[in-house]
Amino acid sequence: MMAVAAAQKNREMFAIKKSYSIENGYPSRRRSLVDDARFETLVVKQTKQTVLEEARNKANDESLEECILQAEEHIPAEQNVELQDEQPNLENLPLENEYVPVEEDVEIEPEQSHQQEQSQGQEAGEEPAKNDYGLTEDEILLANAACSSPEAEAAMQSAALVVRLKEGISSLGRILKAIETFHGQVQHVESRQSRVEGVGHDVLIKLDMTRGNLLQLIRSLRQSGSFSSMNLLAENNISVKAPWFPKHASELDNCNHLMTKYEPDLDMNHPGFADKVYRQRRKEIAEIAFAYKYGDPIPYIAYTDVEVKTWRSVFKTVQDLAPKHACAEYRAAFQKLQDEQIFVDHRLPQLQEMSDFLRKNTGFSLRPAAGLLTARDFLASLAFRIFQSTQYVRHVNSPYHTPEPDSIHELLGHMPLLADPSFAQFSQEIGLASLGASDEEIEKLSTVYWFTVEFGLCKEHGQIKAYGAGLLSSYGELLHAISDKCEHRAFEPASTAVQPYQDQEYQPIYYVAESFEDAKDKFRRWVSTMSRPFEVRFNPHTERVEVLDSVDKLETLVHQMNTEILHLTNAIHKLKRPF
Repeated sequence: MMAVAAAQKNREMFAIKKSYSIENGYPSRRRSLVDDARFETLVVKQTKQTVLEEARNKANDESLEECILQAEEHIPAEQNVELQDEQPNLENLPLENEYVPVEEDVEIEPEQSHQQEQSQGQEAGEEPAKNDYGLTEDEILLANAACSSPEAEAAMQSAALVVRLKEGISSLGRILKAIETFHGQVQHVESRQSRVEGVGHDVLIKLDMTRGNLLQLIRSLRQSGSFSSMNLLAENNISVKAPWFPKHASELDNCNHLMTKYEPDLDMNHPGFADKVYRQRRKEIAEIAFAYKYGDPIPYIAYTDVEVKTWRSVFKTVQDLAPKHACAEYRAAFQKLQDEQIFVDHRLPQLQEMSDFLRKNTGFSLRPAAGLLTARDFLASLAFRIFQSTQYVRHVNSPYHTPEPDSIHELLGHMPLLADPSFAQFSQEIGLASLGASDEEIEKLSTVYWFTVEFGLCKEHGQIKAYGAGLLSSYGELLHAISDKCEHRAFEPASTAVQPYQDQEYQPIYYVAESFEDAKDKFRRWVSTMSRPFEVRFNPHTERVEVLDSVDKLETLVHQMNTEILHLTNAIHKLKRPF
């Protein structure tokens, strides 16, 4: 429980309230997943810089000194470590911002100096951090966690130290002796010749130690002249360099408050801005979604006659256009939904019945959302085969266009293809790729999602067909997308991910996939080039996302795969037997 609380505390420290309403500087205009991702990147950078500045100042006040004094109480005075007589000026030690594990193929780049960071802050009009003693982000978080309570200070911390030795490998003995003195347990040691000029060796040491003692160890290492630099790579969600992301669908409950605010009472351009009845209706449905928790049945919405009328208008239009312009996978699922009386013109489908339908076909399920989720949170839900869907209906005065996702867009645009196994797999892989990705990579993934899942085209018997939800639920843009008034390009994730998008008018460029399988293959190759230093997989049995970061996990996975291959091989042999 203590570890969970610490992880939540640190998540809150670096989280921002992602409220993109006009009072927070977000432009009053149509929202999109990509737009939100870019805005989020900017705000996160600004907020993170402010939070770290506050944390560094806090780290230099009496609370940090008290924390270190408390740590020293656990170590006899005669065991205080002196690695070397030389005591450099701590204010001149580097503030390392980028951590690179020691591996054979990894090039470790020299860190930026603290003075460079100060000058950058001054250029931005900010006060430079003073007396931060070379603390890194990880160390600030570790110090804050250790100082929160005596129990937190004494809690065991798994961590890794990357130390650059100036005086040769013989210095390693002093490090190991220091770890022993501070009652740490070494789990792994790895060394290599350094590629940094003036440094003899880079050493990676994985260890377990109490937080208080780990702070003392770091302080002692920083005071030694034997080392060019020392990086802390903390684990157990203490480090912002090991980003938090949901590991189980129940943890999406921690993300559902990160909502964008595009509401009819905030934007005069919204079709329902002047309609008090509609605005009140939107608030009621939003509150239902906000109250939803994992495992709850999806709340039933009693749609009004006006909302059903709006649904009927759009439904009949899509019903007329889909046979000619939608891809085969969409048409097949659409027909299946009609056969099961989920798609009918006299009522809106409920999310629960649609969720049950998807679960039977592809394992996807639905979760109610109060509005447009931030890009990171929305994409993360796809990793669990969960689609976050709104339940409110667009305003009756604008039945064929909505400036935001509504239930008609979700139901007619997204749901049929989520019932197709190949497309469902593609959607989940986008979600898995987003877990732990950087803000810049979230922007790129959002752009890929925009040009595929929302506005994607594919080839079918030499003709261009639509599979994007934004096209299939908007007949005007659908007809534009298949005309000669726009440009069609082959889907290549690397170029698609950086293509500027248009959210005010029809897209000038659309990307055409050869097939869903071809799109998945290209997407997988592109994702392999991303910066995330680990791989993840979704375990369908436990419904958890697993980080493949240990030999034991990989061996277990290989054993499971071998068992599956054995079953498949046996099935082939049985089918080949003569009658």
